Amino acid sequence: MATPYVVYCTPEGEICEEPRLQALAFGDRPLQEADLIPLPDGVTLSMMPDRLAIGKKRTGERQILSKKRGWAVAALLPIGYTRTLLPGYEKVPGTEPLPFFGYSAVASMNGRMYVAAVKTDDPTKWHPKAFNRQKLERLVQQKQAQMPENRIIGQHAHCALDYSCPTASNLFFERWEMAVAVSPGCNARCVGCISKQEEEDLISPQDRLTFIPSVDEIVDVALPHLEQAEDAIVSFGQGCEGDPLLQWHRIEKAIKILRTRTSKGVLNINTNASNPRWLQRLYDAGLDTIRISTISGHPETYTAYYRPLGYTFENVKESMRRASAEGVHSSINLLCFPGLIDREREIEALLALVRETDLKLIQLRNLNIDPEVFLPRMPDPNTMGKALGMKKLIEILRREVPQTEIGNFTRPIQRARRPQEAIVGDGKEEA
Repeated sequence: MATPYVVYCTPEGEICEEPRLQALAFGDRPLQEADLIPLPDGVTLSMMPDRLAIGKKRTGERQILSKKRGWAVAALLPIGYTRTLLPGYEKVPGTEPLPFFGYSAVASMNGRMYVAAVKTDDPTKWHPKAFNRQKLERLVQQKQAQMPENRIIGQHAHCALDYSCPTASNLFFERWEMAVAVSPGCNARCVGCISKQEEEDLISPQDRLTFIPSVDEIVDVALPHLEQAEDAIVSFGQGCEGDPLLQWHRIEKAIKILRTRTSKGVLNINTNASNPRWLQRLYDAGLDTIRISTISGHPETYTAYYRPLGYTFENVKESMRRASAEGVHSSINLLCFPGLIDREREIEALLALVRETDLKLIQLRNLNIDPEVFLPRMPDPNTMGKALGMKKLIEILRREVPQTEIGNFTRPIQRARRPQEAIVGDGKEEA
């Protein structure tokens, strides 16, 4: 079997191999050939600032490469691939936390680059090649000219062009899953929040929404997408906002209007599902699918990460149970951190959650965070049993709950049982 060797990034930005050192993952775990796959199309190699590359000598001794050689390297995976191991490194004392990315372990074998990951979905609709920049810029200009007063268009033009957000971009490409951000507020204080951080040394990579759109603005954007787009999904709840459920009354009105005008497409919400009663109103209005964010099926781990305000993990589970009872296609957005979610206690809790709530889909999501910011804020992993590995976690899920799909993306699945749609006038409604 081939030995995976250390790779590092020189001060000039060149990626180099150190063939005298075996690559190490986070926690000084030696990388093996079986851990790795060739770099997938769409991956980005990233230098890890102020993190020194490390490796294992043939004698078994751990070695740190000098700062003059360069920095440790990680891979940032395209959507559709799930990270299995984090990169190993030695942090330079007193340095800033890493930017919010999903760092994956990389190594070199036989002159080629490899990454610790598995393919878990079809990435075709999410690949960078599907989002031509020149065409996107042209479409953004056209849409803004058509709807200059609609603030949702302005928000997602920013997200599409500045952050390369796929769901924001799809609003302008008029296809697939489209973003509709509605809520600047949130009732959770997630450790890894990408739009608002309470701690001074943690810099959010995105700007949060600063306004609440009207019902008219929502309908004017969503209706043509539902009626005309291929595999149309209109999704409330995006990375550039808090939690959309805090604007449930506005979403409820919009859904009711939309469903009196078209039966096409899918209405989805991405949420922390903190309030079952509010979600019930959306279920009753005609919501098709729900994706609920969680990092665990265990209340202790969930609470440590989300730091909820005014709700509990039991509220979240009740929202899941009600979704199943109403025929709403339910999934979880499972924030994956190797070495935590794959521990025995966490796997058992996750299986119990899936069975209790009749989840239809587990969307695996690589958690974007500095390991040394994340781990001290979590329960002690050593109290959670043995880490079985991400591949083993996926294998167990597929074996133990085969009725639940494993993937990375929301599916364009309409509601199994939609409520009877009331007939209302065509007049627009403001909220």
